[in-house]
Amino acid sequence: MDPSILVSRRDQWAEVTLNRPDRLNSFNEDMHRLLAAELGQLALDTSIRAVLLTGAGRGFCAGQDLADRMTSGPAPDLGATIGTFYNPLIRRIRGMRKPVVCAVNGVAAGAGANIALACDIVLAARSAKFIQAFAKIGLVPDSGGTFFLPRLVGDARGRALALLGEPVPAERAEAWGMIWKAVEDAELMTEARTLTAELATQPTQGLALIKEAFNASGANTLDTQLDLERDLQRRAGRTSDYREGLRAFMEKRPARFTGEA
Repeated sequence: MDPSILVSRRDQWAEVTLNRPDRLNSFNEDMHRLLAAELGQLALDTSIRAVLLTGAGRGFCAGQDLADRMTSGPAPDLGATIGTFYNPLIRRIRGMRKPVVCAVNGVAAGAGANIALACDIVLAARSAKFIQAFAKIGLVPDSGGTFFLPRLVGDARGRALALLGEPVPAERAEAWGMIWKAVEDAELMTEARTLTAELATQPTQGLALIKEAFNASGANTLDTQLDLERDLQRRAGRTSDYREGLRAFMEKRPARFTGEA
């Protein structure tokens, strides 16, 4: 049996594929554990400077495999599942000190939609749909859904999507600012790989500091954020990539960033 997570290492970047296509790449515990281990290794690997996340088959991810939660006994503790698996996954993606690109190749439902939204840049095939499916089975959006949606599309749209569970086509998701771009189905992976490969050549430490600033901005006052920008800029100005970028600008040549601290 093929592993439920596939990792392909390229030139300074890695492609991670959710690989349970017969279940629309929905999660069971084994898949969670394998993904956590792979992302943990990629986070520590300094030779990998960007990560692309996608799904195998006709969908990106349908969230939790509900068959894995069917039981004739007492109801499972869903809070424990979230605390053990989904919350650490979202924190791992947001906290990874390198860009994470997501290529949504089909349906992204439930936690699958919110895992996509946790990534730094999201591309989606025009046939893709984002669905907050939780309310349809009496649950609450998790995996950061109630955090990401109002910040990306506004409170009114976010609430309606959570309460109604209506699918959002990729082109509408782009128009609403939910994702970066909708592209033709046949071009999705080419564009996503080109983008990830480009990010892998950029000043990795500077990109990590940009992520840090954006991650903090939602909870900060303007004064606090201004102070954070000052402190992060101080750190960025001490990197070798900043020195190389400045030299390249003055010498009117392309910069050769190494991604080193």
